[in-house]
Parts: sequence; structure tokens; C-alpha cells
Amino acid sequence: MTLLDSAVWGGKFYSEGWQDSPTEQPVTEPATGDRLGTVGLASAEDVNRAAARAAEAQRAWAATSPQQRAAVLRRAGELFTEHAAEIEDWLVREAGSVRSKAGFEAGLAIGECFECAGLPTHPQGEVLTSEESRWSLARRRPAGVVSVIAPFNFPLILGLRSVAPALALGNAVLLKPDPRTAVSGGVVIARIFEEAGLPAGVLHLLPGDGSVGRAVVEAPEVRVISFTGSTPVGRAIGEQAGRLLKRAHLELGGNNALVVLPGADVAKAASAGAFGSYLHQGQICMTTGRHIVHESLVEEYTAALAAKAEA
Repeated sequence: MTLLDSAVWGGKFYSEGWQDSPTEQPVTEPATGDRLGTVGLASAEDVNRAAARAAEAQRAWAATSPQQRAAVLRRAGELFTEHAAEIEDWLVREAGSVRSKAGFEAGLAIGECFECAGLPTHPQGEVLTSEESRWSLARRRPAGVVSVIAPFNFPLILGLRSVAPALALGNAVLLKPDPRTAVSGGVVIARIFEEAGLPAGVLHLLPGDGSVGRAVVEAPEVRVISFTGSTPVGRAIGEQAGRLLKRAHLELGGNNALVVLPGADVAKAASAGAFGSYLHQGQICMTTGRHIVHESLVEEYTAALAAKAEA
């Protein structure tokens, strides 16, 4: 059986094992319209149950030794390496990635896990200054339950980059992927950590619509929200987190410029501009949305950029 055999996850979400859902959503290949499977959708009630269970499981997970948590992260990195080809196929078919972008993203996932495996054994405190002749110490503790809301464009790494460090440092995670990429941005991560030996209840995969998104923000057990997505939704999440006195980490839309000055190598600049604008069809927050070119180079740059686009 492969890592992503749909017999395991088809029609299910992940919360202390794979749970049947009364509501399913087809997984569709955008390029062809082919149906790749179905995922189970969670409800707001499912989120509330998962958050309560995550809070319980988190205490035991945080109490495990740093070496044990590091071992789970290392094993996750090994599994990402072993199953890279299968994961890349899903990134191509479900997320619409070109093969090179899929390989790049899968490679980032491998590195993320191995890098985060070092976090549990890092120093997690410091000695503070004191006016008196006494010790004054500060210690970092796990936040508790972290909600991760991930986007569709780089679904694997933009979810994993929040999930992996949160787990490494002793937190539990509620992961809500974009419904369009629930497998490559959700099932992949859940299956990897399931096989890596992460205890039940520490990671929950909860695909769903906006009501599920609101629930993973508002659940009382959740202390931190990590959101990557649009500016309007991020603004709403930030406002709600503020009202609830929760920490919010927001990566939102961008308006990025490439500046071409006199003396630039126009061919190289146009190549960089085309890459920046057209990588993954421009569907990334770091895309080059503006080309600011010195007037003396405008015609030459425009022609070179058009040639790259047509190539």
C-alpha cells in the first residue's frame, strides 16, 4: 500500500485516526477535470471536539523528552524523502504544479522536518538581569493548541512550515487546508506524521469551508493561529484573534516590484521578471506584480520579457 492510498483517507478527515464524514468533497485534477478521490469534510462541531482532544493530548506530548519529539520529526523527514515521487505526483495533479515546482516544494518539506528536528533540544530559556543578587530566569513553554490555515498555491510547504515547528516544540495542531488542495496540503502531512509515530490526538486534519475556518480560530483551546492567504480574510482573522486575545501569525497578499536600473543586464533582468511573474501561473504572494524599469530600457526590457513569455 502506498502512503497516499485512498483506501486510508477517502471520504475521511483525521482526528485520532481517520474518521468517516457524512459530507464528502471530490478531489479534482484542474487540468483535466478528472476525479482523483474524495475527502471527508469536518464540521464546526468536529473542530470543537478535535480542539478539546488536542488540548488533552498536547500536555502529554509536551511532557515527552526533546529527544523523542526530535525522533518523530526526523522520521517525518525520512518519510518525505522515501515518498517524494508520490507526493510530487499529487502536487502536479491536484495543485496544478509543474513538475519542477512540485519537486522544489517536496524538497522544502524534507528540509523543514530535518531542520525542525533540532528545535526540541535548543535552549528554551534565558537568564534575565536583576537589580538584586538573585537569579531571574525566563523559560519558554509550548503555547498549547495551534491552528494552521494553509493556502492552495504551495499547499504542502505553507502548511508544513507551521505544523512542523509547532509539533517539535510540544504543541498540538489543528490543520485546515484549502479545500482545493486537501490532499497535497493536508492528507500528505497527516499521513506522514501518522507513520512517523506522532501520538494520536496531537495533529488533526480538518478540511472544510469558512465555518470550519472560523471554528479553528474561535475554539477556546486554540492559543495561536497561523494563517496564509488573502488580505481580507487575514484582516478578519487578525481582528477576531485580537478580540479573543490570541496570537495570530499572518502572511497575506503581496505587491512586489522588480526594479531594473541603467546598467542592468536586460536579458537577465527579463528572465528574472518572467520567473517572478509566471511561476505557478503567478499564484503566489511573492509574485512579481510590478516591473519598474528605467525609461531608457523600457522598450528593450519589454521585448525581452515578451520573448521569455512566448518561449
